[in-house]
Amino acid sequence: MSSNPDYEPVAGATEPSAAPAGESAPLTEVERLAAELGEAQNQLKDARDAQLRAVAEMENIRKRAQRDVEAAHRFAVERFAADLLDVRDSLELGIAASGSTAEPGGLVEGMAATLRLIDKAFEKAGIELIHPPGQPFNPEFHEAMATQPTAGQPPGTVLAVVQKGFKLSGRLLRPARVVISRAPDPAT
Repeated sequence: MSSNPDYEPVAGATEPSAAPAGESAPLTEVERLAAELGEAQNQLKDARDAQLRAVAEMENIRKRAQRDVEAAHRFAVERFAADLLDVRDSLELGIAASGSTAEPGGLVEGMAATLRLIDKAFEKAGIELIHPPGQPFNPEFHEAMATQPTAGQPPGTVLAVVQKGFKLSGRLLRPARVVISRAPDPAT
């Protein structure tokens, strides 16, 4: 019944029903919502597929990068090793030649040529020589083997190199082993 107090139904008449006019409206609204839900589910499915593809692609990139790093580690010294092959060949030829002749000058010349090949290979590989005579002692790159009292040099100066040191791209491979100066002993 209507909530209007002035409303009196006519005898035999029924209350107006919203069903005939309202049936199509609620169905249309339900159909619209169902269509929107279906569209949203399709978008969700597409987004999920795109996300899974992106994750798979990232995993592939990670694996490829890992393989590249492993290969780089395995073959990092390949170029350096190839340069040292020439050094080995030169040494082998020098040894073979020394057996047939006892000429010391030829051996020294061959050894000097071999040293030049090694230095060239080191240079290509970024290996730098540490040879510090006359320089101040640097504990980062030098290892003091002995001290020697010297009046001609300030204390802490490298007087002699016992064994040369080497750096690889600025990083210490082996320190130079050196003799450093110290103040002369007081006369007793």
